[in-house]
Amino acid sequence: MSSPISAPEPLTPRERSKILWVLLVPLFMALVSVSIVNVALPAIQADLHASSSALQWVLTGFALAFGVLLVASGRAGDIFGRRKLFMAGIILFAVASLVCGLAPNTTVLNIGRVAQGLGSGLINPQSVGMIQQYFHGPARAKAFGMLGAVVGVAVAIGPAFGGFLIGALGDGPGWRATFLINVPTAAVALLLAALWLPRQKRKPGRVDMDPVGVILFGLGILALLFPFVESRLGPLVWLSLLLGALLLFAWTRWEARYKSRGHEPMVDLDLFRIASFSYGSAMITVYFLGMTSVWVVLAMYVQQGLGRTALEAGMLSLPAALMSAVVAPLAGRGVLRFGRLVILAGIACAMTGLLTTIGVVYGVVHFDWNISWLYLTLLLVGVGQGSVMPPNQTLSFSEVPLKFAGAAGGVMQTGQRVGTAVGTAVITAVAFGVLARSDWDTAFTMSVLTIVAVLVIAFVIALLDHRRPKPPGPTTGPLQQIPAE
Repeated sequence: MSSPISAPEPLTPRERSKILWVLLVPLFMALVSVSIVNVALPAIQADLHASSSALQWVLTGFALAFGVLLVASGRAGDIFGRRKLFMAGIILFAVASLVCGLAPNTTVLNIGRVAQGLGSGLINPQSVGMIQQYFHGPARAKAFGMLGAVVGVAVAIGPAFGGFLIGALGDGPGWRATFLINVPTAAVALLLAALWLPRQKRKPGRVDMDPVGVILFGLGILALLFPFVESRLGPLVWLSLLLGALLLFAWTRWEARYKSRGHEPMVDLDLFRIASFSYGSAMITVYFLGMTSVWVVLAMYVQQGLGRTALEAGMLSLPAALMSAVVAPLAGRGVLRFGRLVILAGIACAMTGLLTTIGVVYGVVHFDWNISWLYLTLLLVGVGQGSVMPPNQTLSFSEVPLKFAGAAGGVMQTGQRVGTAVGTAVITAVAFGVLARSDWDTAFTMSVLTIVAVLVIAFVIALLDHRRPKPPGPTTGPLQQIPAE
C-alpha cells in the first residue's frame, strides 16, 4: 500500500537545515523534562508538602503517558501528516508545562505531567519520521547524528540545568521555573514549525488507524511499565507483567490477521524482518536499560552519599553532555564508513568510563581525592553516549520504508522508554538493597557494576549484528546500506 501522504517536493540544503533545527528544539525541550525533574523533587516536596506517592507520580505520570502514545502517534503521523502531529505536540506540551509551573498542589502538577508526557509522545516519533522523510544518504546520517547529540545532551544536562535554576531562584520559584522555561521555548518552536516545515496533502482515500491494534499495544505497554514505576504497591503489582505479555501477544496476532484481511495495521510486523532494524531496536533498548540510570544513581550518591548540593550533583553531568554533543555528529558521519564498529567502540568507551568512575569514587572515599576527578571519567561516558545513538539510528532505519518511518520511530522509542523505566527501577533497587546492608559508597559501586553488566549485553547484540552475514550485492557495506539521495 502506498503512503497516504503525498511525496515531498525536492528541498535545498538550506531548507533541510531549517527543518532539522525546527525538529531538534522541541525534541530537546521534551527530553530535558525527563531528567530535569530528578533534582527538583526535593524542592517540589518541600513547597507543595507532597506525599511520597504523589511525588512518585511526578516521574511516573510522564513516563507512562510518554511510552504508551509513541507508536500510535508515529502511525498517526504517517497517515495524517507529521507536521500536524508535531505542532499539536508542541502546543500540548507548552500548555501542560504552564499548568505544571503554576500548579497549586500535587494533583494539578501530576495532571500536567501526564499531559506533558502525551505532548512528548506526539513530538518524538514525528522528529524521526521527518528526518527519514526529508534527508537521504550522508545528509540523513548527519541529521541522525545531530538528533543523537540532542538526546544525549538533553538527558545529561537536565539535572545540571535544574540544579542551576533551583540554586539561583530558590526552592519554590526554582522548581516552577524548570517547567515554565518550556513555554517561551515552545512558542518559538511552534512559530518556526509553522514557517519552515513543508506542508503536505494527504492523498484521498480511506483512513485506517487500526483502533484495536492501537488499544491492545497501548494497554500492553502500560501493563509492562506499570510495575516498574509503581513497585511500592506490593508484590501483586508484578502480575501486571504477565498481563502485559498476554496483551502484546494478542496484539501481534491481531496485527497479522488485520493485514491478512487487506487492512493496514498500526505496525506492519514485516518491519521486524528487517535485520538492521530488529538488531538496532534490541540493542538500544538494552543500552537505555543501563545508561539512563547512570545519572539518576550519580545524583543520589553525590547528594545523599557525599552530602553535596543539587547543583554540584547536576554539574557533574555537564562535561559529559558537552562531549556527547561534540562526538555525536562525528559518529553519525563515521558510521557511513565503519558501520556497527562505531557503536561497539562507543559502548566499550562508556564501560571504561563507568569502571574508572568506580576507581575515582574509591579514591574520594579512601584517599581524599577531589570529586572533580569524576569529570574526567564521565567524559568517557559522554563519548560513549555520543557514539552509540546516532550510528544506531542511521543503520536501524537504513532499510525502513518511508511509509513506516513514524511507526518504526515509535517502536524504537517505545523500546527506549521501556528500557529506561525497567533500568531505573532495577538499578535504584540494587542501590537501595545494598544500602540497607552497607554504605552509599558500596551501593554506588554495585549499581555501576550492574550497569556495566547490562552494557555487556548491549555490546554482544551489536557484535552479533556486525558479524551477521550481509546480503551480497549493492547493500554490502555500511555506506551502501544508506539510500542515496
